[in-house]
Amino acid sequence: MSHHNDDLVSATVRRWQLTESLKQLREQAGLTIEQAVTELSQKHARWSRPKLSRIENRHQGVKPRDVEQLLDLYEADEKTRKQLLDLTQTANERGWWLTYRRDLPQDFHPLFSLEIAATEMREFETLLIPGLLQTGDYARAVITSLEPDLNSDEIDRRVAARLARQQILSKTTPPEFHVILEEAILERPVGSTKIMRGQLRRLVEAQESPSLTVQVLPKAAGASPGLGGPFTILSLPEPIPDIGYTEGIGGSIYVESVEGVRRCTLRFGSLIHRALSPSESVDLLASAAERFA
Repeated sequence: MSHHNDDLVSATVRRWQLTESLKQLREQAGLTIEQAVTELSQKHARWSRPKLSRIENRHQGVKPRDVEQLLDLYEADEKTRKQLLDLTQTANERGWWLTYRRDLPQDFHPLFSLEIAATEMREFETLLIPGLLQTGDYARAVITSLEPDLNSDEIDRRVAARLARQQILSKTTPPEFHVILEEAILERPVGSTKIMRGQLRRLVEAQESPSLTVQVLPKAAGASPGLGGPFTILSLPEPIPDIGYTEGIGGSIYVESVEGVRRCTLRFGSLIHRALSPSESVDLLASAAERFA
C-alpha cells in the first residue's frame, strides 16, 4: 500500500468527518442553511447559501478561517472546536476523491480510499467472487477475460493492486464484511478447474475469520431483490453516513442520498433472509469446490 494512497484516504475521511460534523452542529444550533448564511454575512464577507451548501455537500474545500466562523456561530464547545480545527488542518484538498475518479485506473479507484476506512461492508455479487476475496489466479483470469488486449505487465499490476486491497481484511481491527453471492458464481468456471477449486476453498477458509460472513443466495430463491444487480454498502467512521456503490460498464456509481442508501440497506436485509445461512453456505461452497476436482 503506497504512502500516497494512505494520505489520500485519511484526508478524504477526515474531510468527510469535518463536513458532516459542521452540518450536525448547524442542525443542533437549530439553524437552516439560509439562517446560518444570513447571520454569517452580517459579520463576514464571502458567505453565500451556495458556498455553505457546497461545503456541507463536500463539493468545496473549507478553510480554517471559515471553520472558525462556523464554530463561533454554532457556539461549539472547546473540545469540539479543537477537534474540528485539527481536522481542518489535515483535511487537505488532495484527499477529495471525486477529482481522482476519472483519472484513476479502475483498480486504484477511490473505492480503495473508502474501503481502507470502512468499519463495515455489505456486498451482494451476482457474477464474480468479490475482489477482496479473490485469489491471485482467479483475479488474473477475471482481468484477462474482461480486457483481453492488456499486456502482461499491466495485468500483473492490476492483480497486485487487487491483492493489495485485501490487506484491509487482515488489519488489527478489520471491517465487518458480509458477502452474499449468487449461487451461479460457484458454478461458473473462471479460469481452469484448478483455479476455481482454489478460489472456492479460499472462501471456505476465509469463513473462519470472525469478521467475515459469507452467504449464498440459492437459485431456488427465484425472483428476488437480487435481480436489481450487484451493489456494496460501506459504513465509515462516525459521523459519516453510509454510502452505496455499484459498478458496471458505465463506470462506478456512488449512492449517497439517504433514500438511495436506505433502499440498498433494505434490499440487502431482504437478501440476508432469502440466502442460505452462513453454515449451509460453507457446506455448499465446500461441495462446489469438490465438483471442480
